Amino acid sequence: MITSFIKGLFLATVILWYSTARAQEDYIVYLQPQFSMNYKVAPYYYHNFSLSSRNFIFQNENLQFEGRHLDLSHFSTFKTGVGTSFAAGLLYRFRESFDASMDNEIRFTQQFNLTTSPYKVRYGHRIRMEQRIVPTSTTHRFRYRFALDVPLAGEKVDLKEAYLILNTEALLSVARGISPQLDQRISATIGWLLTEQLQLQTGLEHRWENYTRLTQPVLFLTSTLIFSL
Repeated sequence: MITSFIKGLFLATVILWYSTARAQEDYIVYLQPQFSMNYKVAPYYYHNFSLSSRNFIFQNENLQFEGRHLDLSHFSTFKTGVGTSFAAGLLYRFRESFDASMDNEIRFTQQFNLTTSPYKVRYGHRIRMEQRIVPTSTTHRFRYRFALDVPLAGEKVDLKEAYLILNTEALLSVARGISPQLDQRISATIGWLLTEQLQLQTGLEHRWENYTRLTQPVLFLTSTLIFSL
């Protein structure tokens, strides 16, 4: 019953995104592929490295393909108990190569994660703090994400089987001399466990940026290849 509800919610979310896109003249759509590698150093400690690219495919009511930026990131995660972990991350965003008017960005991240699995569904809570640094300013961002994932066949995900991830995230950005900005994100992702070491995920993410002032709706078409050592 829970699985049927989640599948229905996924379908309703896709319909909502489509309706919103048709209603907004300033709608922006990005294509964002990513490669991610997980490396387990010890049972309680592992690394994650990722490379992602963000590209315009729809803006100003026109279809077009144009690079926006390239991200290179690293996370170190420490498991502190059953379903709990702390992580620290570093990201470098290459912007100048795509837009000479923009600065490259360095980002530091601190994170706490809590997961529970009372049934076949796994629930996750993530609290994240970020410091986004460019030559002219530093923006502090605070994020909370609630997520759930569930196998689409059986009680657990076996090889060659699919799973569904749904999440929603609230963000607050503050910086000196700039009004606070509130964002909201929702996403739906389908993943496949291709091998013991390889997963493929593809999905949609909708963002309402600065929704208390001049809201900018954005849609992401995401795909991620995850390799685990």
